[in-house]
Amino acid sequence: MSETGAADGPPSFEDAFASDDVEQRIYGIILQTREPTTASVIADSADCDPKTARKYLGWFDELGIVTRHDGHPATYERNDAYFEWRRINQLAADRSIEELQDHVRDLTVRITEYEATYDAASPATVDAVAAAEGSDELTIDAVYSDLADWATAREERDRYERARQQRTGGEREQASG
Repeated sequence: MSETGAADGPPSFEDAFASDDVEQRIYGIILQTREPTTASVIADSADCDPKTARKYLGWFDELGIVTRHDGHPATYERNDAYFEWRRINQLAADRSIEELQDHVRDLTVRITEYEATYDAASPATVDAVAAAEGSDELTIDAVYSDLADWATAREERDRYERARQQRTGGEREQASG
């Protein structure tokens, strides 16, 4: 591959945030972090000074993007609740009440079908091996796929319902104000 072709393509995985500013690199590292991590480790990954990382991590902590855990040294952890809240707000902003309601209905139908197929109230209560062995049509892989889709549908329905409630609550306030 020519040198110009490489420059036009996506960055390498190891250096995915190299072209971003320091704040964006630290934010990108936070998105990838699954457990409490020190500012020094984050700084190394973001290719910046630990003092700079601590400055941005303190700001991200104030915004609720990360949670700071006191200790020696302090560690920082991605705040999943912040990202869930952000996703719900984005859904409420991007979709009409009707679109949100329609999606909640569609997901409810899908969930109800899974409940009937597996005679269970949730995917967590299904014995996948027993379900596959007791069926002529379903393989174990199909059952696991169904259970994963079912769990995802339940989570997505909850998000869309919360966004719908947020939209309807906001419109009621505007109508009464």
